[in-house]
Amino acid sequence: MTPLSRRRLLTVGSLSAGALLTGSVPPISFADATFGTTDPARTTSRVSRGLPADVFQLGVASGEPWPDSVVLWTRLAPDPLHGGGLRGIDAVPVEWEIARDQAFRFVERRGTAYAHPREGHSVHVEPQGLRPGREYYYRFRAGTQISPVGRTRTAPARHAQPHRMRFAFASCQNYQHGYFVAYRDLVEQDVEFLAFLGDYIYESAPHPRAVRRHEGTGEPVTLAEYRNRYARYKTDPDLRAAHAHCPWIVTFDDHEVDNDWAGGVPQDPGKQSPAAFAARRAAAYQAWYEHMPVRRIAKPQGTRIQAYRRLRWGDLARIHVLDTRQYRTDQARDPRQFDDPSRTMTGPAQERWLVDGLTSGGQRWNLLANQVPLVRTDRKAGPEEVLWADPWDGYRAQRRRLLRVLGSDPVSNPVVLTGDRHFTMACDLTSDFDDPGARAVGAEIVGTSITSEGDQDQAAWHRRWDQVIAESPYWKYGDGRRGYVVCDVDRERALATLRVASNVGTPDGRMSTARQFVIESGRRGLEAV
Repeated sequence: MTPLSRRRLLTVGSLSAGALLTGSVPPISFADATFGTTDPARTTSRVSRGLPADVFQLGVASGEPWPDSVVLWTRLAPDPLHGGGLRGIDAVPVEWEIARDQAFRFVERRGTAYAHPREGHSVHVEPQGLRPGREYYYRFRAGTQISPVGRTRTAPARHAQPHRMRFAFASCQNYQHGYFVAYRDLVEQDVEFLAFLGDYIYESAPHPRAVRRHEGTGEPVTLAEYRNRYARYKTDPDLRAAHAHCPWIVTFDDHEVDNDWAGGVPQDPGKQSPAAFAARRAAAYQAWYEHMPVRRIAKPQGTRIQAYRRLRWGDLARIHVLDTRQYRTDQARDPRQFDDPSRTMTGPAQERWLVDGLTSGGQRWNLLANQVPLVRTDRKAGPEEVLWADPWDGYRAQRRRLLRVLGSDPVSNPVVLTGDRHFTMACDLTSDFDDPGARAVGAEIVGTSITSEGDQDQAAWHRRWDQVIAESPYWKYGDGRRGYVVCDVDRERALATLRVASNVGTPDGRMSTARQFVIESGRRGLEAV
């Protein structure tokens, strides 16, 4: 089964139009269609009289593809930027159904969930018993209001041997820095899922000269403020379309909470007490959960949330989703601390979990959904080394341990997919970044941002970074434009395509291919082609 391509959509649309002209097929109107077996009049009397119009303004989404299940998501929000608009309304029954066809003639599963005020009237449905490797369509109904239709798919069966997979990954979508033109391009791609690697929202205050302005008056701190910030992002039509296009596998980085936070430590501990930051973190986790298509196991318990997890794509790949924020040691203030063996990016339990998953399972490819660069990134050309403390450069002892594991025989074809940096880095991961002759143990592609940092001066970017790249033999390619990456993985190679925007400062930016990178199965490292 392959995802429904734009060409197939056009073909199906043409055939349907022809059938309608001949009168052989009745027209399909999702707004008027009978939804499941529920009596619309009875639902109206129970719900609709107290339910405002336009409750599905934030769209629909799906995620976490398993062989027999996916997550279906929506949130009832008729007034998105003011708490959602259902203040005073208790739990709302929301019907859902998932079908094998867009017309919902062949419904696979249906049921009723409840949108509770304690979860922002969001809905997380996990239909069971779906068929592996299948494309599905889904929708919701609250009262007589029917949601947009979303498309999703399940993963191949656990022991299946799929020949290929096609997915994309992205990160860093600052609403104030530009338009999400990359997502307009994504819906033209036949991807089976999107891995989002962090910074779904930015916690920054509204800026009067921004391309588009955040809501509110300052940084979000309370649950209501974080809910409004997520709603602001989800009012973007291109983002909603991308969510409806395919399932997402989502993790978070720092800006979902506070810039450069680490465990229980905020960016500015002199301004946020431990208790205040704990309350802020709990609110941020809750809002993230309420707006992401993740499983209910990820529902936060105060300041704890289960975010690291693993997904399979038959025997072709394992996707190891990391959490590099919640358990990390605070960033070092002195570079001499970077090599302290007690410092950790993941915490010991997650480190053991990752090593176990990499060295077992028999998968062809090991894909790490990682938030901050693993590769060394010197920020200054010349003999002086200037490193960021926030990425793995600030946690070098644990990085050395992980690189040894990636280079070991049991780990097949490790590829690290990373966000955060706001520019593209295509790199070999080597056993020793200080040794120009060190062997490659894996590959890392640091994807650029969807919008963050906006339309930079590319000549200035290259003046700064080209010399650094020339002095870093493991760094094969760099690019400062906005965009995302599409990956085609089969049993012989992985091909990554960097898609970049002509501009994000206006809504009419165009996307094009900048470069491709190939990783041959059985060979460590990558090549830019």
